[in-house]
Amino acid sequence: MIETDRLILRQNVATDFDAYRAMYDDPEVIKHIGNGQPGTEQDNWFRFLRVIGHWKVLDYGFFAVIEKQTGLYLGQTGFSDFRRELGGDFDPYPEAGWMFAQAAHGKGYATEAALAAHEWFDRERGRQRSVCIIDPPNTASIRVAGKLGYRAIGERPFRDASVLAFERLP
Repeated sequence: MIETDRLILRQNVATDFDAYRAMYDDPEVIKHIGNGQPGTEQDNWFRFLRVIGHWKVLDYGFFAVIEKQTGLYLGQTGFSDFRRELGGDFDPYPEAGWMFAQAAHGKGYATEAALAAHEWFDRERGRQRSVCIIDPPNTASIRVAGKLGYRAIGERPFRDASVLAFERLP
């Protein structure tokens, strides 16, 4: 578990699923993720299990981000290995990500949580190259990436769209 001034970061547990699903069902939250359409119950459940599974297999993954004051599930941040087939300068590296419920937008939670997750990852695994992808119109997420030390390395085709790839060097 990680604590910041306002947040608790911990592994997801089964009781987080309803809040997780609500986040993935919000069109405003997912407009820059995948095809921008809510998934089915099964899609959301499988995605949630994948988040939990990263920890079991890789000893890292996405943290649930909880607001200390209220106990609300605000979103998630951390690292993954999604094997996106984006190339040798992307796929072998831990992929960072962050996603937050609409109620958390514009409050600095994404930066605060992602910084804490990156500091944890650097302590636990050693500072190493990491990557992330962002939908080009998602300027808020691009700003967060910049605050974390990521720099753009180019556009990549991903599924039926184009994404911006970023790297953070040791």
